[in-house]
Amino acid sequence: MHKSQSQTTSGYVGRFAPTPSGPLHFGSLVAALASFLDARTHQGQWLVRIEDIDPPRCQDGASDHILRTLEAFGLHWDGSICYQSQQRQSYLQALAQLQQQDLLYPCICSRSQLQGQTIYPGNCRDQSTPSEQASAWRIKVPTMELGFDDLILPAYKENLAQQVGDFILQRKDGLFAYQLAVVVDDAHQGITHIIRGADLYQQTPRQVFLQKCLALPTPSYGHIPLIINEAGQKLSKQNLAQAISASQGPLLMSQAL
Repeated sequence: MHKSQSQTTSGYVGRFAPTPSGPLHFGSLVAALASFLDARTHQGQWLVRIEDIDPPRCQDGASDHILRTLEAFGLHWDGSICYQSQQRQSYLQALAQLQQQDLLYPCICSRSQLQGQTIYPGNCRDQSTPSEQASAWRIKVPTMELGFDDLILPAYKENLAQQVGDFILQRKDGLFAYQLAVVVDDAHQGITHIIRGADLYQQTPRQVFLQKCLALPTPSYGHIPLIINEAGQKLSKQNLAQAISASQGPLLMSQAL
């Protein structure tokens, strides 16, 4: 049994939001444990969201495996599981809200056209209606600095126009981008505190910007150091990080702590 939301005594709501592209690895365990312990320290709720918004990346059975692993390690969540794949209508509503503010435009640029460019040059910024070609939807970003105070790392700010450019919210294939989905879902779940890996530290101003555009609250963010392998790479499924097993529980938990 997982606690109901009424069983907690504070206004703190944290979350762990893995992508089901494979089993949990040690880096994922550290991130889950950090957010879990912060929530429990503050007598708050700890929610779990499965970020299965990108089917090509998802592995059959991975969601259930992740949940079983969390339980085996004693990381028991509150309330029900949120699945991004079930939130499509919420994302469409957010896009419509941004469209009404004239913040979106269709983009037909291909990867080959943008090769070597880290900041989108605005080729399609003057477009207002989709062409006959498949179009992504980008959001117009302002020429101003946006930032946030981190609970762990130094405060961070950046000029989105100069350092990021207009970014995609819905891809040409119709799938929603992480930045939109995570902002909508955090608001939907009432998340107040987000403890996650430092690889998302520099993406946070984009999320703060979307929260402002959608009139949504901005949670408190804390970014923890990444677990790296012998090659200095972040432990990840893409880098073939080994899946963790419940039989390794005591050893892995002591290492994670």
